[in-house]
Amino acid sequence: MARRRFFVNEIRSGTAELRGDQARHLSRVLRAEPGQQYEISDSRSAYLAEILEARVDRVVFRVLEALDSPEMPVQITLLAGLIKFDRFEWMIEKTTELGVDRILPVETARSEKGLVKASEKRVERWARIAREASQQARRLRAPEILPAAGLEAALAEPADCHYVLEEASAPPLLQQLPAARHRGVRVAMLVGPEGGWTDAERRLTATAGWLPVSLGPQVVRAETAAAAAVAVVTSAWCA
Repeated sequence: MARRRFFVNEIRSGTAELRGDQARHLSRVLRAEPGQQYEISDSRSAYLAEILEARVDRVVFRVLEALDSPEMPVQITLLAGLIKFDRFEWMIEKTTELGVDRILPVETARSEKGLVKASEKRVERWARIAREASQQARRLRAPEILPAAGLEAALAEPADCHYVLEEASAPPLLQQLPAARHRGVRVAMLVGPEGGWTDAERRLTATAGWLPVSLGPQVVRAETAAAAAVAVVTSAWCA
């Protein structure tokens, strides 16, 4: 059985600690005790560590050894059209598990009114969801959750490859990925809201040089499309 991984703020003199909700989860839910071993990460390296002290609000680890912690071979920024928050949060969780590096919420013409303003109060919650999903997936670090932006600003996202998910008339995503898949390539993936893109938005993405791609003939929800697109890209670079 794989060991659980937890993120710590820092490792100092071979020790690290958890406080707050994470410490309470370890001590109360997982019933952590001194001597038990877990994995910890400071977002730079991962380690095998042993619990020295386990209290309700504080758990202290002693580092035992460094663990192999390879970086993802591709850096994916997901630019996701804002949708209802329960489904947007599902999208954050699943794309985090699949390896997305950054998530940028995007206001589109068909995003429900008020979501951008409301999203300002959700950033902390979304970061916590990404953190917990990263720990579950045993990632080295959690993805960055960026403040929401309008479509025109989002289209300026720097990357080596820019793709916008479209309907089945667009070429399949897998066929449009570069043949030479070097490590460290930055891929930006733009996913629209329910209802798809307007003609004006299609013109904007085309003018900005974003390549339209599809996931096949099925009509899927926005959160499903985002997870599927990230899975296609990560698996292509890991093959």
